[in-house]
Amino acid sequence: MQGCASQPAAETPEPAIESNIRSITVQGQAPIIKGAKLLARKQAFRMAIGNISAKVGAQFSSEAILGSTKVVDEWIVNNTYHLQVLAVLSKGEQVCNAPYRKKIIITGFPGVVSGQISANETQDLYSGIPREIMNILMESGSFIGKNETHTVLYSRPDMAPEIIDETGYQDSAIVQLAQEQGAQFVLSGVIRDFEVESTEYIRGAGLLAQMKSMMRDFAARRSIAIDVYVHDGMSGALLFQHRYTDTVIGDVWIPSGYAVGSERFKSTPSGHKISQIIQLASKDIARLFTCYPFTANVLKVENSKVYIAAGSQDKIRPGDSLVIYALKGKSAMQINEIVGVIKIENVQANFSVGEMELASDARKVRAGDLVKSW
Repeated sequence: MQGCASQPAAETPEPAIESNIRSITVQGQAPIIKGAKLLARKQAFRMAIGNISAKVGAQFSSEAILGSTKVVDEWIVNNTYHLQVLAVLSKGEQVCNAPYRKKIIITGFPGVVSGQISANETQDLYSGIPREIMNILMESGSFIGKNETHTVLYSRPDMAPEIIDETGYQDSAIVQLAQEQGAQFVLSGVIRDFEVESTEYIRGAGLLAQMKSMMRDFAARRSIAIDVYVHDGMSGALLFQHRYTDTVIGDVWIPSGYAVGSERFKSTPSGHKISQIIQLASKDIARLFTCYPFTANVLKVENSKVYIAAGSQDKIRPGDSLVIYALKGKSAMQINEIVGVIKIENVQANFSVGEMELASDARKVRAGDLVKSW
């Protein structure tokens, strides 16, 4: 009888779970005060993010957690807003789908040592390097670039990223520039090194020495070092700093008229190395700042209608809800008080209008206050 019995089907091994991926489900709650449901929802979401951060420790930044988290359920019980969220976190490259596009200003990259770029070479490096970084960031769909490469932040490029402030207690040049352009971030940098040196030590006289001297134009060594910085436009704080270095051996010259990013530029050995640095810098900046909370400013207030300096180009949509924080003083150095939440009703290209949900009677929303995605 046993011979006639059907053999048990071989168990199909379960697919191995990626050890570097972690799924976490948590809840967040917040009381509904004065009927402010939108604000309670934002606060419950913030609590849920905090709960996830407590579980994973320092492995992931709050920005990476935010970009990897979605709401799977929400309900109200006893005047308390409840949220259940799911976070899918990876220890590898952290990528998030940013709901909004962030404005970033690019400024010129001055050379630290004068004379390292000859008059017979391209003069486009100073503005072309930040311009191409901006183009790549814009192509990602997460940023809006503003070209201010005619502006140089560093009167002493050798001391960058330190900015010598001669105005005392006024806002820094970074904050002033960001406020004028309505930008969230300011990208700057310096060409730290672009020196050309011969690969041969020319000794003696005669035909051999002359040949070696002629070869300097074809077989030389060039050092490349480019520093890239990103500052917060609200506070002026330095958020990103990295030095990218490389070396070129051979024909190190970049002919005059070759624009950074062009095929002619990339076909030269030095241009190829610089293009690789631009790609690396763009990738590093996108990975860090795509997940950052979106910020903008309040333009004006008309009764319960709030106008903000962000519109369809920033990916703002009708029905979105944004948190308003009280801006204390002239800068965003101290932002603690939540004024309330607005629900977007009308969206134009460069601005939007939302209905205000007041959270406090003590402080009304004002022009210049900060609007954040959470």
